[in-house]
Amino acid sequence: MDSRVSELFGSGNDSGSQDVASNVLPGNSYGVALKKSCVKMHKKSKSRFARNFKPSNNPPYLPPEAEEGNIEYKLKLINPTQYRFEHLATQMKWRLQEGRGEAVYQIGVEDNGILAGLSEEDLRTSLNTLHELAEKVGADITVLREREVDFDSDVPRKIAEVLIRKVPDDQQFLDLRVAVIGNVDSGKSTLLGVLTQGELDNGRGRARLNLFRHLHEIQTGRTSSISFEILGFNSKGEVVNYSESRTAEEICESASKMITFIDLAGHHKYLKTTIFGLTSYCPDFAMLVVSANTGIAGTTREHLGIAMALKVPIFIVISKVDLCMRATVERTVRQLERVLKQPGCNKVPMVVSSTDDAVTAAQQFAQSPNITPIFTLSCVTGESLDLIKVFLNIIPPLSNSKEQEELMQQLTEFQVDEIYTVPEVGTVVGGTLSSGICREGDDLVVGPTDLGQFHKLTIESIQRNRSACRVLRAGQAATLALGNFERSLLRKGMVMVSPEMDPTICWMFEAEIVLLFHAKTFHKGFQVTVHIGNVRQTATVEAVCGKEELRTGEKAVVVFKFLKHPEYLKVGAKLLFREGVTKGIGHVTKLQPIAHYRPSQSEDDEA
Repeated sequence: MDSRVSELFGSGNDSGSQDVASNVLPGNSYGVALKKSCVKMHKKSKSRFARNFKPSNNPPYLPPEAEEGNIEYKLKLINPTQYRFEHLATQMKWRLQEGRGEAVYQIGVEDNGILAGLSEEDLRTSLNTLHELAEKVGADITVLREREVDFDSDVPRKIAEVLIRKVPDDQQFLDLRVAVIGNVDSGKSTLLGVLTQGELDNGRGRARLNLFRHLHEIQTGRTSSISFEILGFNSKGEVVNYSESRTAEEICESASKMITFIDLAGHHKYLKTTIFGLTSYCPDFAMLVVSANTGIAGTTREHLGIAMALKVPIFIVISKVDLCMRATVERTVRQLERVLKQPGCNKVPMVVSSTDDAVTAAQQFAQSPNITPIFTLSCVTGESLDLIKVFLNIIPPLSNSKEQEELMQQLTEFQVDEIYTVPEVGTVVGGTLSSGICREGDDLVVGPTDLGQFHKLTIESIQRNRSACRVLRAGQAATLALGNFERSLLRKGMVMVSPEMDPTICWMFEAEIVLLFHAKTFHKGFQVTVHIGNVRQTATVEAVCGKEELRTGEKAVVVFKFLKHPEYLKVGAKLLFREGVTKGIGHVTKLQPIAHYRPSQSEDDEA
């Protein structure tokens, strides 16, 4: 991590920003990344590709087709034989599996990426064949866009980009988590209310009322806790939300893809809650909401820096554009562009102003971590809300099926983020399954306690997105009912693991850190609040290896010691620490385990 990320945390100004060289064309309709060797030779034709997709001499092209992944190129699909049809169906199943239920087909494109195009008749025939293939494998198709390619040809030729999505079965919908961050009063909760309820806001915050969990939140209009909202898309790409009096169970049943929004607090006094949401709930993406009339203010810069430090891909939504003049909106956009292009960020901003831009942004955003889409919208007039929906519908998961399979084959590990007591159900814990598979009736152990012990427990039932679920797979968030298990034995930051696992717990650990901002010097004996995944605890600096003290921007290996109780950690885990204005990031390099798994005293007595 570049130490210059500290500029985002400090009080640095926006001046002195530099343009960032990139091999991505933000305005290109198909996200064509031209090779460096061609850039100088074809500068003029390259700009024409980006503007209107109709160069005069050479056809534009996509990168060559990859063997792995969920993107498939097909020149044409016209009257295939039965054998060929079966082969194509098998190929589609493979691409859907690679994309965890989603695949993108480029029709009229050769395997080497050349956009050859098809006549209108051939394109319609190919799309009909694709529809038959999708029906056979239990999927639906949505034509994302069609483009005309013309390279010195009299007959107009077109290419089509098609999204294939599996029809949901047994609740195995694709689930993506999006953390919503930004300054207080930027419109985060209102935006989520409009997206998930399907009704526009009245300009006085009516849309956000259903999201608040506490009376004081309703009275002040400010989020202080972490809440979750869901937005679904069916196999045809249509929005499935709470409009038409749908319940959460009905949304889960009809959705092929689910976006779970994690609504975080914007006020600085709730910063520890916001950091916990970003570190513990493992969001796939972060949505930074900026108010058009105030611009980058308050905690905006800090939230952006924290998300970048945790390597969470970010896209930006500029809200409340109905409150100000167009010039004010453009000034806010330019302000964001300057910050994103700073050396500490090195992002490539991409303003989304059309459906075509939204499709391009979704694909490039997943492929390149540097691309940062920027949306401008209003929750009162509904301006550009459809663009953010198109973007969320198309955006693919970051992990592929192979990584998912590898995680599922490991031993079960569930991190405890929330603890509840539910009448007639008993103790319930909420969190994320980091690895393995969890089923109803499974026996696990939970800990560590203050003495470094683990207690046995049984999973009685599982709920995911407020509906019953039989099997929980790695990477999925859920709530688990533990029956009569004593709530006082649980705390946030614990893990529930398979009894076969030998979890290492520690009081002390080493981490390689970068001190992002500190008013004086950082030295032995200094106390900070450490965030590592779902662990949040005060720790003391026991030693700074090789140095007496640290100043802003310096790196070092530091030994930390927890104050209250030992924790379960992993080498390589991302670390973020803070104390007042002091902030730093890093990763765990070495653990100093004090004990391995020991059954608690009560379990020894039972034995």
